[in-house]
Amino acid sequence: MQRCIFDYSKKQEEIKQLEKETSKPDFWADNKKATSIIKQIKILKGITAPIDILIRETDNALELVELALSEKDNSITSEITEELEKLEMDYKSFELKLTLSGKYDGNNAIMTLHSGAGGTEACDWVEMLLKMYIKWAERRGFKTEIADILAGEEAGIKNVTLIIKGDYAYGYLRSEIGVHRLVRISPFDANKRRHTSFCSVDVIAEVEDEVDVDIKEDDLRIDTYRASGHGGQHVNTTDSAVRITHLPTGIVTQCQNERSQLKNKLTAMKVLKARLVEYRMREKEEEMQEYNKDKKKIEWGSQIRSYVFQPYTLVKDHRTGAEAGNVQAVMDGNIDKFIEAFLKMK
Repeated sequence: MQRCIFDYSKKQEEIKQLEKETSKPDFWADNKKATSIIKQIKILKGITAPIDILIRETDNALELVELALSEKDNSITSEITEELEKLEMDYKSFELKLTLSGKYDGNNAIMTLHSGAGGTEACDWVEMLLKMYIKWAERRGFKTEIADILAGEEAGIKNVTLIIKGDYAYGYLRSEIGVHRLVRISPFDANKRRHTSFCSVDVIAEVEDEVDVDIKEDDLRIDTYRASGHGGQHVNTTDSAVRITHLPTGIVTQCQNERSQLKNKLTAMKVLKARLVEYRMREKEEEMQEYNKDKKKIEWGSQIRSYVFQPYTLVKDHRTGAEAGNVQAVMDGNIDKFIEAFLKMK
Protein backbone atom coordinates (compact mmCIF):
# COMPACT_ATOMS: atom_id res chain seq x y z
CA MET A 1 0.00 0.00 0.00
CA GLN A 2 1.50 3.30 -1.03
CA ARG A 3 1.57 5.90 1.73
CA CYS A 4 2.32 9.31 0.33
CA ILE A 5 0.80 12.34 2.08
CA PHE A 6 2.51 15.70 1.28
CA ASP A 7 5.94 14.03 1.53
CA TYR A 8 5.41 12.48 4.96
CA SER A 9 8.93 11.01 5.02
CA LYS A 10 10.41 14.47 4.45
CA LYS A 11 8.54 15.81 7.48
CA GLN A 12 9.85 12.93 9.58
CA GLU A 13 13.39 13.67 8.44
CA GLU A 14 12.97 17.33 9.37
CA ILE A 15 11.89 16.27 12.88
CA LYS A 16 14.96 14.02 13.25
CA GLN A 17 17.30 16.83 12.18
CA LEU A 18 15.71 19.31 14.57
CA GLU A 19 15.78 16.82 17.44
CA LYS A 20 19.52 16.35 16.83
CA GLU A 21 19.89 20.08 17.40
CA THR A 22 18.14 19.80 20.77
CA SER A 23 20.63 17.17 21.95
CA LYS A 24 23.63 19.45 21.51
CA PRO A 25 25.25 20.60 24.79
CA ASP A 26 25.00 24.30 23.86
CA PHE A 27 21.42 24.07 22.60
CA TRP A 28 20.04 26.50 25.18
CA ALA A 29 22.92 28.95 24.82
CA ASP A 30 20.77 30.85 22.34
CA ASN A 31 17.37 30.83 24.04
CA LYS A 32 15.58 32.57 21.16
CA LYS A 33 16.81 30.02 18.60
CA ALA A 34 16.15 27.08 20.94
CA THR A 35 12.56 28.18 21.55
CA SER A 36 12.00 28.51 17.81
CA ILE A 37 13.31 24.98 17.17
CA ILE A 38 11.12 23.50 19.91
CA LYS A 39 8.11 25.20 18.36
CA GLN A 40 9.01 23.87 14.87
CA ILE A 41 9.22 20.32 16.24
CA LYS A 42 5.84 20.69 17.93
CA ILE A 43 4.20 21.92 14.71
CA LEU A 44 5.75 19.14 12.59
CA LYS A 45 4.73 16.45 15.08
CA GLY A 46 1.25 17.92 15.11
CA ILE A 47 1.08 17.03 11.41
CA THR A 48 2.86 13.66 11.38
CA ALA A 49 1.24 12.18 14.51
CA PRO A 50 -2.27 12.11 12.98
CA ILE A 51 -0.81 10.43 9.87
CA ASP A 52 0.68 7.70 12.05
CA ILE A 53 -2.76 7.17 13.58
CA LEU A 54 -4.43 7.05 10.16
CA ILE A 55 -1.90 4.51 8.87
CA ARG A 56 -2.43 2.33 11.94
CA GLU A 57 -6.23 2.53 11.67
CA THR A 58 -6.08 1.75 7.94
CA ASP A 59 -3.93 -1.32 8.60
CA ASN A 60 -6.35 -2.50 11.31
CA ALA A 61 -9.33 -2.12 8.96
CA LEU A 62 -7.54 -3.97 6.13
CA GLU A 63 -6.56 -6.82 8.44
CA LEU A 64 -10.17 -7.21 9.56
CA VAL A 65 -11.39 -7.22 5.95
CA GLU A 66 -8.75 -9.80 4.92
CA LEU A 67 -9.67 -11.94 7.93
CA ALA A 68 -13.36 -11.80 7.09
CA LEU A 69 -12.68 -12.75 3.45
CA SER A 70 -10.27 -15.58 4.23
CA GLU A 71 -12.44 -17.07 6.98
CA LYS A 72 -15.71 -16.18 5.24
CA ASP A 73 -16.79 -14.79 8.59
CA ASN A 74 -19.62 -12.26 8.49
CA SER A 75 -19.75 -11.90 12.27
CA ILE A 76 -17.08 -9.17 12.29
CA THR A 77 -18.92 -6.96 9.81
CA SER A 78 -20.03 -4.57 12.57
CA GLU A 79 -16.44 -4.35 13.86
CA ILE A 80 -15.20 -3.49 10.36
CA THR A 81 -17.90 -0.83 10.03
CA GLU A 82 -16.84 0.74 13.34
CA GLU A 83 -13.20 0.82 12.24
CA LEU A 84 -14.09 2.44 8.91
CA GLU A 85 -16.32 5.05 10.57
CA LYS A 86 -13.55 5.94 13.01
CA LEU A 87 -11.03 6.11 10.16
CA GLU A 88 -13.30 8.44 8.20
CA MET A 89 -13.84 10.71 11.22
CA ASP A 90 -10.12 10.92 11.97
CA TYR A 91 -9.32 11.59 8.32
CA LYS A 92 -11.79 14.48 8.17
CA SER A 93 -10.24 15.93 11.33
CA PHE A 94 -6.76 15.63 9.83
CA GLU A 95 -7.91 17.08 6.50
CA LEU A 96 -9.29 20.11 8.36
CA LYS A 97 -6.02 20.59 10.21
CA LEU A 98 -4.15 20.70 6.91
CA THR A 99 -6.11 23.85 6.02
CA LEU A 100 -4.45 25.57 8.99
CA SER A 101 -1.26 26.30 7.10
CA GLY A 102 -0.95 30.04 7.71
CA LYS A 103 2.19 31.41 9.32
CA TYR A 104 0.46 32.08 12.66
CA ASP A 105 -2.43 29.59 12.49
CA GLY A 106 -0.91 27.48 15.27
CA ASN A 107 -0.79 30.41 17.71
CA ASN A 108 -3.03 31.59 20.51
CA ALA A 109 -5.78 34.03 19.50
CA ILE A 110 -6.65 37.52 20.70
CA MET A 111 -10.33 38.18 20.11
CA THR A 112 -12.05 41.56 20.43
CA LEU A 113 -15.82 41.98 20.44
CA HIS A 114 -17.46 45.40 19.87
CA SER A 115 -21.15 46.22 20.20
CA GLY A 116 -22.73 47.74 17.13
CA ALA A 117 -26.16 49.02 16.16
CA GLY A 118 -28.79 48.05 18.74
CA GLY A 119 -27.99 49.96 21.96
CA THR A 120 -28.49 47.94 25.14
CA GLU A 121 -29.55 44.95 23.03
CA ALA A 122 -26.18 45.04 21.22
CA CYS A 123 -24.29 45.17 24.51
CA ASP A 124 -26.22 42.13 25.73
CA TRP A 125 -25.41 40.41 22.41
CA VAL A 126 -21.68 41.00 23.00
CA GLU A 127 -21.97 39.30 26.38
CA MET A 128 -23.84 36.36 24.85
CA LEU A 129 -21.15 35.89 22.17
CA LEU A 130 -18.39 36.19 24.77
CA LYS A 131 -19.96 33.32 26.73
CA MET A 132 -20.34 31.32 23.51
CA TYR A 133 -16.64 31.61 22.64
CA ILE A 134 -15.56 30.81 26.20
CA LYS A 135 -17.73 27.66 26.13
CA TRP A 136 -16.27 26.70 22.73
CA ALA A 137 -12.75 27.10 24.15
CA GLU A 138 -13.62 24.99 27.20
CA ARG A 139 -14.92 22.21 24.90
CA ARG A 140 -11.48 22.09 23.27
CA GLY A 141 -9.56 22.29 26.53
CA PHE A 142 -8.31 25.80 25.72
CA LYS A 143 -7.69 28.44 28.39
CA THR A 144 -9.27 31.89 28.24
CA GLU A 145 -8.34 35.19 29.82
CA ILE A 146 -10.19 38.50 29.69
CA ALA A 147 -7.60 41.24 29.11
CA ASP A 148 -9.96 44.20 28.95
CA ILE A 149 -13.69 44.77 29.33
CA LEU A 150 -16.01 47.77 29.20
CA ALA A 151 -19.52 47.32 30.59
CA GLY A 152 -22.63 48.65 28.86
CA GLU A 153 -24.43 51.61 30.39
CA GLU A 154 -27.52 49.58 31.33
CA ALA A 155 -26.57 45.94 30.72
CA GLY A 156 -24.16 43.72 28.83
CA ILE A 157 -20.73 44.67 27.49
CA LYS A 158 -19.71 47.43 25.07
CA ASN A 159 -16.43 45.78 24.14
CA VAL A 160 -14.14 43.09 25.47
CA THR A 161 -10.76 41.59 24.61
CA LEU A 162 -10.42 37.85 25.18
CA ILE A 163 -7.18 35.85 24.90
CA ILE A 164 -7.73 32.19 23.90
CA LYS A 165 -4.76 29.93 24.58
CA GLY A 166 -4.50 26.61 22.76
CA ASP A 167 -2.98 24.95 19.71
CA TYR A 168 -4.33 26.46 16.48
CA ALA A 169 -6.70 28.79 18.36
CA TYR A 170 -6.06 31.57 15.84
CA GLY A 171 -6.31 29.22 12.86
CA TYR A 172 -9.78 28.15 13.94
CA LEU A 173 -11.10 31.49 15.20
CA ARG A 174 -10.10 33.60 12.21
CA SER A 175 -13.30 32.17 10.73
CA GLU A 176 -15.22 34.34 13.22
CA ILE A 177 -13.92 37.69 11.97
CA GLY A 178 -16.80 39.91 10.90
CA VAL A 179 -20.22 41.16 11.98
CA HIS A 180 -22.58 38.81 13.83
CA ARG A 181 -26.33 39.58 13.75
CA LEU A 182 -28.91 38.69 16.41
CA VAL A 183 -32.69 38.61 15.87
CA ARG A 184 -34.93 38.00 18.90
CA ILE A 185 -37.73 39.32 21.12
CA SER A 186 -35.90 41.82 23.29
CA PRO A 187 -35.93 41.12 27.06
CA PHE A 188 -35.39 44.87 27.48
CA ASP A 189 -38.54 45.85 25.57
CA ALA A 190 -41.70 46.04 27.67
CA ASN A 191 -43.76 45.68 24.49
CA LYS A 192 -41.97 42.42 23.59
CA ARG A 193 -41.05 43.56 20.10
CA ARG A 194 -38.53 41.84 17.88
CA HIS A 195 -35.12 43.55 17.76
CA THR A 196 -32.04 43.16 15.58
CA SER A 197 -28.58 43.70 17.11
CA PHE A 198 -25.02 43.55 15.84
CA CYS A 199 -21.58 42.70 17.21
CA SER A 200 -18.23 43.00 15.44
CA VAL A 201 -15.68 40.24 16.07
CA ASP A 202 -11.99 40.77 15.35
CA VAL A 203 -9.31 38.10 15.82
CA ILE A 204 -5.52 38.41 15.62
CA ALA A 205 -2.74 35.92 16.39
CA GLU A 206 -0.75 36.26 19.59
CA VAL A 207 2.88 36.35 18.44
CA GLU A 208 5.78 34.71 20.19
CA ASP A 209 8.51 36.68 21.96
CA GLU A 210 11.04 35.70 19.30
CA VAL A 211 9.05 37.52 16.59
CA ASP A 212 11.01 40.67 15.82
CA VAL A 213 8.86 43.80 16.11
CA ASP A 214 10.59 47.15 16.52
CA ILE A 215 8.65 49.15 19.12
CA LYS A 216 10.35 52.39 20.14
CA GLU A 217 9.62 53.94 23.53
CA ASP A 218 9.27 57.37 21.91
CA ASP A 219 6.44 56.01 19.74
CA LEU A 220 4.33 55.04 22.76
CA ARG A 221 1.97 56.99 24.96
CA ILE A 222 1.20 55.05 28.13
CA ASP A 223 -1.76 56.11 30.27
CA THR A 224 -2.89 54.58 33.56
CA TYR A 225 -6.38 54.75 35.01
CA ARG A 226 -8.55 53.13 37.61
CA ALA A 227 -9.91 49.76 36.57
CA SER A 228 -13.64 49.20 36.47
CA GLY A 229 -15.39 46.15 35.16
CA HIS A 230 -18.63 44.40 34.33
CA GLY A 231 -20.76 43.61 37.34
CA GLY A 232 -18.20 45.02 39.74
CA GLN A 233 -15.46 42.66 38.59
CA HIS A 234 -11.90 43.90 38.07
CA VAL A 235 -12.69 47.03 40.12
CA ASN A 236 -9.59 48.49 41.73
CA THR A 237 -8.87 51.42 44.03
CA THR A 238 -5.55 52.25 42.36
CA ASP A 239 -4.59 53.31 38.83
CA SER A 240 -3.63 49.77 37.78
CA ALA A 241 -5.30 49.71 34.34
CA VAL A 242 -3.00 50.53 31.41
CA ARG A 243 -3.71 51.99 27.98
CA ILE A 244 -0.95 52.06 25.34
CA THR A 245 -1.19 54.14 22.17
CA HIS A 246 1.24 53.49 19.32
CA LEU A 247 1.53 57.00 17.89
CA PRO A 248 2.78 56.19 14.34
CA THR A 249 -0.11 53.80 13.59
CA GLY A 250 -2.77 54.99 16.03
CA ILE A 251 -3.20 51.45 17.38
CA VAL A 252 -4.52 51.45 20.97
CA THR A 253 -4.41 48.50 23.37
CA GLN A 254 -5.39 48.34 27.01
CA CYS A 255 -5.61 45.91 29.90
CA GLN A 256 -7.26 46.10 33.32
CA ASN A 257 -7.58 42.42 34.17
CA GLU A 258 -4.79 42.30 36.79
CA ARG A 259 -4.44 44.29 40.00
CA SER A 260 -0.79 44.80 39.14
CA GLN A 261 -0.08 47.72 36.83
CA LEU A 262 3.07 45.96 35.60
CA LYS A 263 1.16 42.82 34.60
CA ASN A 264 -1.48 44.89 32.83
CA LYS A 265 1.27 46.74 30.96
CA LEU A 266 2.89 43.47 29.85
CA THR A 267 -0.44 42.14 28.55
CA ALA A 268 -1.23 45.41 26.75
CA MET A 269 2.23 45.31 25.13
CA LYS A 270 1.64 41.71 24.05
CA VAL A 271 -1.61 42.70 22.34
CA LEU A 272 0.09 45.74 20.77
CA LYS A 273 2.85 43.55 19.39
CA ALA A 274 0.30 41.18 17.86
CA ARG A 275 -1.63 44.06 16.29
CA LEU A 276 1.58 45.56 14.87
CA VAL A 277 2.56 42.21 13.33
CA GLU A 278 -0.86 42.03 11.65
CA TYR A 279 -0.53 45.65 10.53
CA ARG A 280 2.95 45.13 9.06
CA MET A 281 1.87 41.93 7.28
CA ARG A 282 -1.02 43.68 5.59
CA GLU A 283 1.16 46.66 4.76
CA LYS A 284 3.90 44.45 3.33
CA GLU A 285 1.43 42.55 1.18
CA GLU A 286 -0.04 45.84 -0.04
CA GLU A 287 -3.42 44.80 1.34
CA MET A 288 -3.92 47.52 3.94
CA GLN A 289 -5.87 49.80 1.60
CA GLU A 290 -8.13 46.97 0.47
CA TYR A 291 -8.54 45.79 4.07
CA ASN A 292 -9.72 49.17 5.29
CA LYS A 293 -12.04 49.54 2.29
CA ASP A 294 -13.68 46.20 2.96
CA LYS A 295 -14.22 46.78 6.68
CA LYS A 296 -17.96 47.20 7.05
CA LYS A 297 -20.12 49.07 9.52
CA ILE A 298 -21.55 47.03 12.36
CA GLU A 299 -25.11 47.20 11.08
CA TRP A 300 -27.62 45.91 8.48
CA GLY A 301 -26.28 44.19 5.38
CA SER A 302 -22.76 43.62 6.67
CA GLN A 303 -23.20 40.46 8.75
CA ILE A 304 -21.27 37.25 8.12
CA ARG A 305 -23.62 35.18 10.29
CA SER A 306 -27.16 35.56 11.60
CA TYR A 307 -28.55 34.07 14.83
CA VAL A 308 -32.35 34.06 14.70
CA PHE A 309 -34.27 33.26 17.92
CA GLN A 310 -37.73 34.47 16.73
CA PRO A 311 -40.02 33.92 14.84
CA TYR A 312 -38.08 30.72 14.08
CA THR A 313 -34.73 29.34 15.25
CA LEU A 314 -31.82 29.29 12.84
CA VAL A 315 -28.13 30.14 12.74
CA LYS A 316 -26.87 30.74 9.20
CA ASP A 317 -23.41 31.66 7.91
CA HIS A 318 -23.87 33.90 4.88
CA ARG A 319 -20.39 33.12 3.47
CA THR A 320 -20.56 29.33 3.45
CA GLY A 321 -24.29 28.62 3.65
CA ALA A 322 -23.76 26.44 6.75
CA GLU A 323 -26.86 26.29 8.96
CA ALA A 324 -27.95 25.00 12.37
CA GLY A 325 -31.52 24.86 13.66
CA ASN A 326 -30.62 24.46 17.33
CA VAL A 327 -29.67 28.02 18.30
CA GLN A 328 -29.16 27.16 21.96
CA ALA A 329 -26.62 24.46 21.11
CA VAL A 330 -24.67 27.03 19.09
CA MET A 331 -24.78 29.52 21.98
CA ASP A 332 -23.45 26.72 24.21
CA GLY A 333 -20.28 26.72 22.10
CA ASN A 334 -21.13 24.20 19.40
CA ILE A 335 -19.75 26.29 16.50
CA ASP A 336 -17.35 23.77 14.93
CA LYS A 337 -19.73 23.24 12.01
CA PHE A 338 -19.33 26.88 10.97
CA ILE A 339 -15.59 26.94 11.56
CA GLU A 340 -15.04 23.80 9.46
CA ALA A 341 -17.24 25.07 6.63
CA PHE A 342 -15.26 28.33 6.50
CA LEU A 343 -11.86 26.58 6.52
CA LYS A 344 -12.89 24.19 3.76
CA MET A 345 -14.24 27.06 1.70
CA LYS A 346 -10.95 28.98 2.06
